[in-house]
Amino acid sequence: MLAPGTQFGVGNMNPPVDAQREGPRSLADLLAPIARDLAEVEIVFARTLASARPHVAQLVAHLGHYRGKRLRPTLLLLTAKACGHVAPAHHVLGAVVEMIHTATLVHDDVLDEAAVRRHVSTVNSRWNNKTSILLGDFLFTHAFHLTSTIGEARACEIIGEATNRVCEGELQQVCERGNLALGEADYFSIIDGKTAELTACCCRLGAIYSGATDTVVESLTRYGRALGIAFQIADDLLDLVGEERTTGKSLGTDLDQKKLTLPLIRLLEKSPAETVSRVQQILNSPGNHKREALAPYLGESGALAYARKRAEEFASQARAELLCLPESECRGILENLTNQVVHRSA
Repeated sequence: MLAPGTQFGVGNMNPPVDAQREGPRSLADLLAPIARDLAEVEIVFARTLASARPHVAQLVAHLGHYRGKRLRPTLLLLTAKACGHVAPAHHVLGAVVEMIHTATLVHDDVLDEAAVRRHVSTVNSRWNNKTSILLGDFLFTHAFHLTSTIGEARACEIIGEATNRVCEGELQQVCERGNLALGEADYFSIIDGKTAELTACCCRLGAIYSGATDTVVESLTRYGRALGIAFQIADDLLDLVGEERTTGKSLGTDLDQKKLTLPLIRLLEKSPAETVSRVQQILNSPGNHKREALAPYLGESGALAYARKRAEEFASQARAELLCLPESECRGILENLTNQVVHRSA
């Protein structure tokens, strides 16, 4: 298990005291149980996207600069190993989910007009929106073709269904832009689709292709879903109060696009009319001052603390689902991830 302050791809964490245990301190030590498998995933990823066309190869190479977390293939492989073993199909599927996730990032940067991701220029800012859209499509089509090489329809169905829900979540969010009356139920519906569906899919695939029982598969799918929701709430908090030099990406994009996230929804629902009016005025105003202007309202209202608490509740739900597994090193890492996705700075 992780010791306090351990670094992982999802950021620097300070987990609650009851979750702190002695164990490996480096990223290499943490991922040692699946290090070789992650390397195989990277080989499949690179081989599948290799292109003899120089311009395409340049674009794919650029993606490597801001593909940092590898959270989704990591979840898939850890789940597989916790269930018994990692099979060759897991390497292929790990590359597939990473391609799908990367495609959504490329498209998200266009939607958000983001200029930086993981400290480098986004594809849309270095090239243009048309290139970004086509590159995202390139990743999607390669992911679906790669899935078909597994040799059975089940993987295609699971990946296809998950990707449909991811796109639905993104569409729902775009359609709700500017809706300052958005409620929590709609917010959770959005992030369940656009983020949690793919993390749930990763855990489902890891368990299925390791030969787990249906009961275990469903428990681990719920683990992945709750973990994804906790991750997205934490991500939305960072967009409001994080530091760009730490996160390495453009922040405040949700505010610029008038996309309500949980802290803002809470602030607008629980504040007196005068405060609500002022917050709405800030959100509707031009300029990039919104984060600074909203900070006092978010802090004093308890909206930030409320969102953190909800993230911790989903993380706790995720941990509970892991009781379906026997104790193991990989189960321990999956447990610790539930703390890390909430208590992070990047």
